[in-house]
Amino acid sequence: MRSLLLVLFLLPVSLWAQFDAATADLPPSATATRFTETIQLDGRLDEAQWTNSQPATNFWETFPADTGRVSDQTEIYFGFDDRNLYIGAKCYVQGQDFVVPSLRRDYRAGGNDNLTFVLNPFKDKTNAIVFGMNPLGVTREALIYNGGENGSDFREEWDNKWRGQSYIGEGFYSMELIIPYTSLRFPDGDTQWYFNAYRFDTQSNTRSTWHRIPQNQMIMSLAYMGTIDFIGGAPQAQGKNLTVIPYLSGNFSRDYQEGTPSDWGGNIGGDAKVGIGSGLNLDLTVNPDFSQVEVDEQVINTSRFEIFFPERRQFFLENADLFGSFGFSRTNPFFSRRIGVTRDTTTGEGLQNPIYFGARLSGKANDDLRVGLLNMQAQDNFDQGLPSYNYTVGAVQQRVGTRSSIGGIIVNKQNFGEFADTSEVNANFNRVIGFDYNLVTSNNRWTGKTFLHRSFSEGEDGDDYVHGFNLEYNVRNWNVDYDHAYVGEDYNAEVGFVPRKGFFTTGLTARRIDYPTNPNVVEKGPSINARAFFQPDDGLTDRSVELGYGWSYTNTQQLRAELEYNYIFLFDEFDPTRSDATPLPGNRGYEFTTARASYRTDRRKRFSSSFEVQGGEFFNGYRYGFGGGLVYRYQPFGAINLRMNYQYIDLPEPYASTSLFLIGPRIDLTFSKSVFLTTFVQYNDQIENVNLNARLQWRFAPVSDFFLVYTDNYDSLDLSVKNRAVVAKVSYWLGL
Repeated sequence: MRSLLLVLFLLPVSLWAQFDAATADLPPSATATRFTETIQLDGRLDEAQWTNSQPATNFWETFPADTGRVSDQTEIYFGFDDRNLYIGAKCYVQGQDFVVPSLRRDYRAGGNDNLTFVLNPFKDKTNAIVFGMNPLGVTREALIYNGGENGSDFREEWDNKWRGQSYIGEGFYSMELIIPYTSLRFPDGDTQWYFNAYRFDTQSNTRSTWHRIPQNQMIMSLAYMGTIDFIGGAPQAQGKNLTVIPYLSGNFSRDYQEGTPSDWGGNIGGDAKVGIGSGLNLDLTVNPDFSQVEVDEQVINTSRFEIFFPERRQFFLENADLFGSFGFSRTNPFFSRRIGVTRDTTTGEGLQNPIYFGARLSGKANDDLRVGLLNMQAQDNFDQGLPSYNYTVGAVQQRVGTRSSIGGIIVNKQNFGEFADTSEVNANFNRVIGFDYNLVTSNNRWTGKTFLHRSFSEGEDGDDYVHGFNLEYNVRNWNVDYDHAYVGEDYNAEVGFVPRKGFFTTGLTARRIDYPTNPNVVEKGPSINARAFFQPDDGLTDRSVELGYGWSYTNTQQLRAELEYNYIFLFDEFDPTRSDATPLPGNRGYEFTTARASYRTDRRKRFSSSFEVQGGEFFNGYRYGFGGGLVYRYQPFGAINLRMNYQYIDLPEPYASTSLFLIGPRIDLTFSKSVFLTTFVQYNDQIENVNLNARLQWRFAPVSDFFLVYTDNYDSLDLSVKNRAVVAKVSYWLGL
């Protein structure tokens, strides 16, 4: 088996070289000129030196069509000096009835008016830095990973220091940005960077990009980048690049279920960011506190496996793809939420397991080589049965060809504490080593991956390998994706995300995309998704086929219908309601078919909604469900978002027949561009819990915040209080 897995890993690497030579449209170009004077940051672009550069303009429409230039154009100007990059832009509009959901920074672009700048200084078309602004001057920054090929590659939790202002004029709005070099990573002295920009314009109902991006691609795809040529010099790395971010916090908590007295406390700690050259960054943290991080959106889980929740903690986000993109999403050897976070099974809430200290070195060693080294020391927690673990992760990624890469990762979890527990749950060590090859052609026509990983734990070796392969073909009218994966029964990645072991799976997804002549329909087409699971010595155990058809409309509405067939063989008994009901018997197969339909309204409207209904067979009974969300926007001061999910499971006696209900109203208030209040209530009767989380944020200086966070958990049956906590925290960004 080991020899076969090695062949399956190496064979695609040798065959894929022929795919990595595709060409793309010729890139557009712009220039950045040296500024001899600083600008007055007012968004007006009235300084003469802005006009010395060749602007990025002549944007292409990418929605609702992608065959010509957009009618309402955008002009982007660039400048630089010894300390900053300057970006100015003018966006022409048909009116001034702008859609701006709120004054909160780090908004998402869809469904509102905004302009986004995508910088790729290392010209690898793999990772980029994002800055953006809307007509009211609300800002955002983010990171794009993995070429920007799907929505999860965009991470808006990243934060950094820069300034910007906007101005609304007659028939246009404009903006100016000042971005310090200390907030960027770039090759020192390089006179050319890659750049693209995309704009959402609700006035004309268009989306446009500087470099033309086909409609079948993501609007943030890094495969399509223009160039900025620096005239009269080039950005230079700053001689001193050190930032310290200390924090001070106080907290109150009480556990009413245990009847313990109130606990008052405080904390102090901080982070430091050290720029090493122009491409590497050393991040340090001592006694980190993540109490201000937004809570997870809860879900109803009727599957047999763990649900994935994304990382939201700031320290783990920069260059997170370098550590966390190995394997597939469900065979990932490193998942940073395994460090310092556990989950309370009674409330569904994440709990902090304190971290003593940590360090991360990551970034570009040269134009083609990325390196990363992470080390974190967590505190023991005897109540949760955790010793004091040390986590070390090393990763490298070498670019091969235009955008492809080969990488390696080592993950080590080591018990450095006095709590000796050599059980399977808390072994003294756990390690994973792995190698990945990622294929990405220059125009995204072919993408793929193959990998081979192995885990090492105490005890005898076993079937502790993981292998995976996927290849995707993406052209204007077709998207076809094949994958397979093998996970050994003894593979154990304790710091990874691998919810299922001991199987081989293979799947095929195909989608046809048509662009009708009907002006009200942007695209439509059928899809099929087939998957099968096999287990050693047992053969085929699970299989599914999903048939679907979808429509996307010019007014941004979407409609989709699906029919799904499933066969699942249960080796062990299982209760899909996760209640105290009699579980379904194991050692038998279950065959069932379900129909679904979903609909999303026009997100540009003040009131918008999305709905999904489903019904059909479920194991040996039936399931009916309804879910979706209602959003009311009282711009620019915030929005009310009501998210819901109802499922009725009807199984024959003596098995469970019950209703599962989840509702989560969220109220966002933005009193100004620096004061925000978010209140989130989540009622989840599957875990019999009501969670209330209120989070007040005051950004009193750039990247410096005061947080006040209030959290309550109640029993959903009698609304008695389970526990309560209040945290006040202040942090300050200090550049040295």
